[in-house]
Amino acid sequence: MTQFKDQTLLVTGAGGNLGRLAVEELLVRGATKIVAGTRDTAKLADLAAKGVDVRHLDFDDAASVAKAFAGVDRLLLISTVAHNRTEQQANAVAAAKAAGVTYIAYTSAPNARPNADAGGINDHYWTEQAIAASGLDFTLLRNHIYADMTIFGAGAALASGQLFDATDGKGRNYVTRLDTARTAAGALLSATGKEIVDVTGPTPVSQEEVAALYTKLTGKPVARVGLTGEQLLGGLEAAGVPSFMATLLVAFDLDAADGHHVITTNTVERYSGRKPETLESFLTANKAALGA
Repeated sequence: MTQFKDQTLLVTGAGGNLGRLAVEELLVRGATKIVAGTRDTAKLADLAAKGVDVRHLDFDDAASVAKAFAGVDRLLLISTVAHNRTEQQANAVAAAKAAGVTYIAYTSAPNARPNADAGGINDHYWTEQAIAASGLDFTLLRNHIYADMTIFGAGAALASGQLFDATDGKGRNYVTRLDTARTAAGALLSATGKEIVDVTGPTPVSQEEVAALYTKLTGKPVARVGLTGEQLLGGLEAAGVPSFMATLLVAFDLDAADGHHVITTNTVERYSGRKPETLESFLTANKAALGA
């Protein structure tokens, strides 16, 4: 599972939550030449002290990309959140090929497609296309929705006693950010060939079940309320959620309603060596964040 541990492995976005976790997992698993790319190198001083090669990397600065990618064998490209991320990531793929990178792991999303109804998911589709067209080996890691997002949504649900969604009662296969980071690190260390995989939790969970977990862990009654996509979008924006994020959240709900989030795979165990954590286990471990 670590056949490439002595190659030069670069993780982009290493200053973010997912990127840092991936770098830490590479350290645990014995990688010897880790490069961490970030816009703010000072944030990663602790990783540099552990032997990680911390490099300045700004996807809007072509010179910094070329310098950061120099000598890299295998790349974990963590999707950005910028408004121009399709361009950023296509340029990153081209730069990787020019630098002699042989393999790219990319953090994508389930059911990536070019359709206008895909919210931010269509950006993932075009990045996947750029990677496939590069001729490099790749693993497209279609990460399902983070279990961590259920903490983000808990405050309003617990305060109002209502959990709003547009999933039509269908399940989602929540996966923890930590499990996706371990999976991405494992792919970087061991994957070969060209592959598209869904990265999921152990079993789909409906929003009614999420509401029941909130109630169980806090003692506060929460009921699931089904909405249309338009109703949910309006409610999120009225609550102050930025438009781009609200659009993405609704797109995820509508994809769940269409059955795209009930997929269950063994990808986490295959690349991390661990079974994926259940949503109930994750929320139980984070009861304090729920106010319980």
